[in-house]
Amino acid sequence: MYKFSKEDIASKAVLAVAIMTALLNSCSTRDTKFQQYYVQGEQLYIKNCSNCHQKNGTGLGLVYPPLHTSDFMDSHFKEVVCLMKYGREGELMVNGKSFNKAMKGVPSLTDLEIAEIATYIYNTWGREKGMVETARVSEIIATCEH
Repeated sequence: MYKFSKEDIASKAVLAVAIMTALLNSCSTRDTKFQQYYVQGEQLYIKNCSNCHQKNGTGLGLVYPPLHTSDFMDSHFKEVVCLMKYGREGELMVNGKSFNKAMKGVPSLTDLEIAEIATYIYNTWGREKGMVETARVSEIIATCEH
């Protein structure tokens, strides 16, 4: 059995700290920003969206559509952003099923908050879209019909 000296242990500890520091420093500001958006987006989703779409994104029967598995969400990003702010009336087809309950928007949501919610929902339930930038949300909101 090999015994480590105090110097061996100390040098390995210094090396481990150096490696961890290098790894942490290699994480970009973008990764930190993504994490902030994601965590804040989850809280905003729970507060503003989960009552209808459920915390796990499964929706509520044929009343409110699912988000966790949603062909609509996957192919209508701009419209999803507009829906968060302004809502929608009329039929919506999701996964081949008709949903016809009006969705109330949340006009008080800022573009930043919508970007955070979008970052959360588009990076949860098997999706990996990456960070949704506030500037992109602002561009989309400017084009929404409401």
